Amino acid sequence: MKKLLYILFTILLSTNIFANTEVEESIVKIYTVSKTPNYMTPWNSTIRRSHGSGSIINGKGKRILTNAHIVANQTFIEVKRYGSSKRYEAKVDYISHQADLAILTVLDESFFKGAKSLTFGELPTIRQEVTVYGFPMGGDSLSASTGIVSRIEHNMYAHSKEIFLSIQIDAAVNPGNSGGPAISDGKIVGVVMQQISRSQNLGYLVPAEIVKHFLADIKDGKYDGFPHLGVSSQKLENEALRSVNEMDKDTTGVLIIDVAEKSPAYDKIKPGDVLLSVDNNKIENDGTVEFRHHQFTSYKYYIDKKQLGEKISMRVLRNGVKKELSIKLNNIANDNLLVDTVIYDKMPRYYIYGGYVFSPLSRNLLQNSRSTLLSLREAASKWATEDKDDVVLLLKVLASDISRGDHDFSLWIIDRVNSKKFKNFKEFVKILKEFEGKYLVLENEDGVKVAICREKALKIENTILKRYSIENNERF
Repeated sequence: MKKLLYILFTILLSTNIFANTEVEESIVKIYTVSKTPNYMTPWNSTIRRSHGSGSIINGKGKRILTNAHIVANQTFIEVKRYGSSKRYEAKVDYISHQADLAILTVLDESFFKGAKSLTFGELPTIRQEVTVYGFPMGGDSLSASTGIVSRIEHNMYAHSKEIFLSIQIDAAVNPGNSGGPAISDGKIVGVVMQQISRSQNLGYLVPAEIVKHFLADIKDGKYDGFPHLGVSSQKLENEALRSVNEMDKDTTGVLIIDVAEKSPAYDKIKPGDVLLSVDNNKIENDGTVEFRHHQFTSYKYYIDKKQLGEKISMRVLRNGVKKELSIKLNNIANDNLLVDTVIYDKMPRYYIYGGYVFSPLSRNLLQNSRSTLLSLREAASKWATEDKDDVVLLLKVLASDISRGDHDFSLWIIDRVNSKKFKNFKEFVKILKEFEGKYLVLENEDGVKVAICREKALKIENTILKRYSIENNERF
């Protein structure tokens, strides 16, 4: 009997070791050299080196799955398999900065020789055990740490600042772990994304179902993104507010405050509507839906599940009458927003005219400058319109004798040029380039003005560029 138990124990142990070995053979260390732009001096950038983790998955040929933030702004990427010391050059095949995911391919196909490909599991349950694999800082060896799923809900992704479903785990997650897989029952249930600052042994995963959405999206050879409805809503937990909106005790939902002009929902959902359900899933008064028994998250969950171009059904309460709507989800967030979400893999746009530096407002700039100006924060919260889809700033003034008195202007929103409004940064620069009068007069919505003498500005331009070691006076 003892001999039989020993044999069974040995078989189970060897099977588990084999499974773990298969996982380990699929783990990759990623080395990235990236060029990080400076949005306050947009002609400058810095080079930095970093590393992260990834895993080999199936696809059209072998592919490496990792985080977008591991390879954002990259100029050169190398990868190394677990158990090997050789590095191979890699490139980004597809990237979703929205969902912080990327697919890499390796130029030398021999990299994948003998490699095992990992497959994907389903969304884990609360208290389900997961093991996180990767190469955290502090050593070159593969690390594996085990913990449990403690929470599943929508959270802001640090990389994109957009909100998607995420998994919180109580396993140790450290810099360098990012991009590595979280494994349960031999399958990927999530990708390590970020850790919680000021907390020990807490981290977030991009769930496998978000990864699957990304992989389904790129099947046609291009990345489209996650759809964005383009509405602002308010919770309806207050009884008085519910009564004002003609809701009985059995009716739940959220109040629509505003709809983006460019949103496909613009002519269908109206401010003042109560949004009751999405794809026949009831919305609670706190803005959540039950996606599992006794588990709730943002009603955005059922919008995120759709691919761009798919339709979604919605039920609204309008003036006490329930209406059924069907909306084709054609837009991503950047289509609806006046100020785009965080930008990567591009250098910032700018234009210099006689030492006056102009740039469109971006969320990168808000982060880079750590600006607390309410006017900029307010502008970044608005929807784009047919007449305006950029916020143009006088970013700074490079000191010279023609700009005396204007040196303190910084991060200043421009609304008009010589009393003329403009749609975007491109149109603004076109106005400046084509201007042939004596004075350019810039004005904000409060009537504050900056005047530039065209003749003097053009005459001093090359001198200023040389003085501040700026090679080009524009980038679009």
